Amino acid sequence: MAYAIVEAGGTQMRVEPGRFYDINRLPVDEEGNFTLDRVLLINNDGEIHVGQPTIEGATVEGTVMRHFRGRKVIVYKMRPKKKTRKKRGHRQELSQLMINSIRLNGQVIAGEDSPQDTTTTQSEPVAATTEEE
Repeated sequence: MAYAIVEAGGTQMRVEPGRFYDINRLPVDEEGNFTLDRVLLINNDGEIHVGQPTIEGATVEGTVMRHFRGRKVIVYKMRPKKKTRKKRGHRQELSQLMINSIRLNGQVIAGEDSPQDTTTTQSEPVAATTEEE
């Protein structure tokens, strides 16, 4: 199983093709494609590529599925004996990103059009024969 560690939205995360991830809001419309260039590590079935700090020529491609707001976080500050209370709420703007493929120097390592995904054989449908006498 291939995966990559990327930096997106100020955070580092482990991503795999075919999975959804919630990251900070991306400047792309819904159903638009997005390419992550800051790839820190790629693991392809035990073959590991480590960047210093990033891997040259490595990209992770994904599709923005939707934009939404995260759960509300309540920040409550109180100073005892001073009658001072502050209650604030925050909802982070997020984007849901589905990872399509991991590429290294233009070659697809994992995801769509990858060599690992073409192992299934597709046979042609056999037409049903009827015997008429």
